[in-house]
Amino acid sequence: MENKEEQKKKVAKAYEKYADQFTPKPKYFANCLKAFFSGGAICLVALFINNSFLASGMDKQASGSFVTIILVCTAQLLTGIGIFDTIAKFAGAGVIVPITGFANSMVAPAIEYKKEGLVLGVGAKLFSLAGPVLVCGISAATVIGIIYWVIERFF
Repeated sequence: MENKEEQKKKVAKAYEKYADQFTPKPKYFANCLKAFFSGGAICLVALFINNSFLASGMDKQASGSFVTIILVCTAQLLTGIGIFDTIAKFAGAGVIVPITGFANSMVAPAIEYKKEGLVLGVGAKLFSLAGPVLVCGISAATVIGIIYWVIERFF
Protein backbone atom coordinates (compact mmCIF):
# COMPACT_ATOMS: atom_id res chain seq x y z
CA MET A 1 0.00 0.00 0.00
CA GLU A 2 1.30 3.44 -0.93
CA ASN A 3 1.93 5.96 1.71
CA LYS A 4 0.06 9.28 1.81
CA GLU A 5 3.01 11.26 0.46
CA GLU A 6 3.12 9.24 -2.76
CA GLN A 7 -0.64 9.54 -3.15
CA LYS A 8 -0.40 13.32 -2.80
CA LYS A 9 2.30 13.44 -5.48
CA LYS A 10 0.15 11.37 -7.86
CA VAL A 11 -2.86 13.59 -7.28
CA ALA A 12 -0.75 16.72 -7.81
CA LYS A 13 0.66 15.35 -11.09
CA ALA A 14 -2.80 14.35 -12.27
CA TYR A 15 -4.15 17.81 -11.47
CA GLU A 16 -1.22 19.48 -13.23
CA LYS A 17 -1.84 17.37 -16.32
CA TYR A 18 -5.56 18.22 -16.19
CA ALA A 19 -4.89 21.96 -15.78
CA ASP A 20 -2.41 21.96 -18.67
CA GLN A 21 -5.22 20.91 -21.01
CA PHE A 22 -7.05 24.18 -20.35
CA THR A 23 -4.10 26.55 -20.07
CA PRO A 24 -3.65 28.51 -23.31
CA LYS A 25 -0.21 28.24 -24.84
CA PRO A 26 1.51 31.63 -25.17
CA LYS A 27 2.16 32.93 -28.66
CA TYR A 28 5.66 34.24 -28.12
CA PHE A 29 6.38 35.45 -31.65
CA ALA A 30 3.04 37.25 -32.01
CA ASN A 31 3.42 38.81 -28.55
CA CYS A 32 6.92 40.02 -29.43
CA LEU A 33 5.67 41.58 -32.65
CA LYS A 34 2.80 43.35 -30.89
CA ALA A 35 5.13 44.67 -28.20
CA PHE A 36 7.72 45.78 -30.76
CA PHE A 37 5.27 47.66 -32.96
CA SER A 38 3.20 49.18 -30.15
CA GLY A 39 6.31 50.30 -28.25
CA GLY A 40 7.71 51.59 -31.53
CA ALA A 41 4.50 53.53 -32.17
CA ILE A 42 4.76 55.18 -28.75
CA CYS A 43 8.37 56.09 -29.46
CA LEU A 44 7.43 57.38 -32.91
CA VAL A 45 4.75 59.66 -31.46
CA ALA A 46 7.18 60.83 -28.76
CA LEU A 47 9.81 61.56 -31.41
CA PHE A 48 7.28 63.53 -33.46
CA ILE A 49 6.32 65.59 -30.41
CA ASN A 50 10.00 66.10 -29.53
CA ASN A 51 10.86 67.22 -33.07
CA SER A 52 7.86 69.59 -33.05
CA PHE A 53 9.12 71.19 -29.84
CA LEU A 54 12.64 71.44 -31.24
CA ALA A 55 11.33 73.00 -34.47
CA SER A 56 9.47 75.61 -32.44
CA GLY A 57 12.78 76.73 -30.91
CA MET A 58 12.75 74.84 -27.60
CA ASP A 59 16.11 73.53 -26.43
CA LYS A 60 16.83 69.79 -26.43
CA GLN A 61 16.69 69.24 -22.66
CA ALA A 62 13.42 71.12 -22.17
CA SER A 63 11.88 69.34 -25.14
CA GLY A 64 12.80 65.93 -23.71
CA SER A 65 11.35 66.90 -20.34
CA PHE A 66 8.06 68.02 -21.89
CA VAL A 67 7.78 64.82 -23.95
CA THR A 68 8.30 62.76 -20.79
CA ILE A 69 5.63 64.77 -18.97
CA ILE A 70 3.22 64.33 -21.87
CA LEU A 71 3.78 60.55 -21.96
CA VAL A 72 3.30 60.20 -18.20
CA CYS A 73 0.18 62.39 -18.12
CA THR A 74 -1.33 60.58 -21.11
CA ALA A 75 -0.75 57.19 -19.49
CA GLN A 76 -2.25 58.45 -16.23
CA LEU A 77 -5.29 59.83 -18.04
CA LEU A 78 -5.80 56.62 -20.00
CA THR A 79 -5.49 54.62 -16.78
CA GLY A 80 -7.97 56.88 -15.05
CA ILE A 81 -10.63 56.47 -17.71
CA GLY A 82 -9.99 52.73 -18.03
CA ILE A 83 -8.50 52.58 -21.53
CA PHE A 84 -4.87 51.81 -20.64
CA ASP A 85 -5.63 48.26 -19.45
CA THR A 86 -7.34 47.44 -22.74
CA ILE A 87 -4.37 48.74 -24.70
CA ALA A 88 -1.94 46.87 -22.43
CA LYS A 89 -3.80 43.56 -22.91
CA PHE A 90 -3.21 43.88 -26.64
CA ALA A 91 0.23 45.50 -26.73
CA GLY A 92 1.82 43.80 -23.72
CA ALA A 93 5.34 44.95 -22.96
CA GLY A 94 5.14 47.55 -25.71
CA VAL A 95 3.23 49.90 -23.39
CA ILE A 96 4.26 48.46 -20.04
CA VAL A 97 8.05 48.75 -20.39
CA PRO A 98 8.34 52.44 -21.35
CA ILE A 99 7.65 55.21 -18.86
CA THR A 100 3.95 54.85 -19.63
CA GLY A 101 3.91 51.55 -17.74
CA PHE A 102 5.48 53.22 -14.72
CA ALA A 103 2.81 55.94 -14.77
CA ASN A 104 0.12 53.25 -14.97
CA SER A 105 1.63 51.36 -12.03
CA MET A 106 1.34 54.47 -9.87
CA VAL A 107 -2.21 55.46 -10.81
CA ALA A 108 -3.89 52.04 -10.89
CA PRO A 109 -3.54 51.24 -7.15
CA ALA A 110 -4.61 54.76 -6.23
CA ILE A 111 -7.78 54.42 -8.31
CA GLU A 112 -8.49 51.00 -6.88
CA TYR A 113 -8.36 52.28 -3.28
CA LYS A 114 -9.94 55.74 -3.77
CA LYS A 115 -13.13 54.65 -1.98
CA GLU A 116 -11.06 54.30 1.23
CA GLY A 117 -10.39 58.04 1.23
CA LEU A 118 -7.70 60.43 0.07
CA VAL A 119 -5.17 59.71 2.83
CA LEU A 120 -5.64 56.04 3.70
CA GLY A 121 -6.75 55.02 0.21
CA VAL A 122 -5.10 57.06 -2.52
CA GLY A 123 -2.18 58.40 -0.48
CA ALA A 124 -1.25 55.07 1.08
CA LYS A 125 -1.59 53.02 -2.09
CA LEU A 126 -0.17 55.49 -4.61
CA PHE A 127 3.35 54.14 -4.28
CA SER A 128 2.51 50.55 -3.33
CA LEU A 129 3.70 49.19 -6.66
CA ALA A 130 5.99 51.98 -7.79
CA GLY A 131 7.57 52.49 -4.37
CA PRO A 132 9.85 49.44 -4.46
CA VAL A 133 10.91 50.38 -7.99
CA LEU A 134 11.79 53.88 -6.85
CA VAL A 135 13.67 52.65 -3.77
CA CYS A 136 15.65 50.13 -5.83
CA GLY A 137 16.43 52.67 -8.55
CA ILE A 138 17.47 55.41 -6.15
CA SER A 139 19.56 52.98 -4.08
CA ALA A 140 21.31 51.58 -7.16
CA ALA A 141 21.98 55.08 -8.49
CA THR A 142 23.43 56.12 -5.13
CA VAL A 143 25.74 53.10 -4.94
CA ILE A 144 26.88 53.55 -8.54
CA GLY A 145 27.42 57.28 -7.90
CA ILE A 146 29.59 56.54 -4.85
CA ILE A 147 31.61 53.96 -6.80
CA TYR A 148 32.05 56.44 -9.65
CA TRP A 149 33.11 59.17 -7.21
CA VAL A 150 35.67 56.86 -5.54
CA ILE A 151 37.11 55.83 -8.91
CA GLU A 152 37.33 59.43 -10.14
CA ARG A 153 38.78 60.68 -6.86
CA PHE A 154 41.39 58.04 -6.15
CA PHE A 155 42.28 56.51 -9.52
